[in-house]
Amino acid sequence: MRWNNFLQPDLILEGSVLNLTPDIIQTYGLQGLVLDVDETLVPIRVASASPELQQWVEQIRPFAKLWLVSNNLSEARIGGIARSLNLPYFLGAAKPSRRKIREALKAMNLPVHQVGMVGDRLFTDVLAGNRLGMFTILVEPIIHPDVALRSHPIRNCEVWVSEILGASITPKTGRFTKVDKEPGK
Repeated sequence: MRWNNFLQPDLILEGSVLNLTPDIIQTYGLQGLVLDVDETLVPIRVASASPELQQWVEQIRPFAKLWLVSNNLSEARIGGIARSLNLPYFLGAAKPSRRKIREALKAMNLPVHQVGMVGDRLFTDVLAGNRLGMFTILVEPIIHPDVALRSHPIRNCEVWVSEILGASITPKTGRFTKVDKEPGK
């Protein structure tokens, strides 16, 4: 597989993870979601789930098994977020390592192609998910207002490098953009 394929998300969602609906999940035949935490579900400096995130999880739960997999090492923070959402989790995943994601997939007991890897980073979330053959979903980061005033240099660099390598990660039009795979495959 070429690098641009490893960095190419299957679905680019405009806006945050909160725009990922049951309809979208069903359109692509997903039965489970592995969710990144920092800046995918909550801003990096926030230690609790927002009411909107809690409502989103309850909306998605009937349609997909959910598992949190974070690179963050803070048990107090990641564990607290996971417990507030009543979700299982792994921390210290070291993505793009696949080890903890494989453990989540095994616990979900679903075929890898029926599980979406959802995250805001190309070189961790999308790369790890693609290396496992998962359906990868790139979302815009949820950024704390203090950080929003500055640029997002790591993500901007990832986007730039990915485009040089041939991955297309800019949403075209509409709420979500399907990039490569056909629904249900």
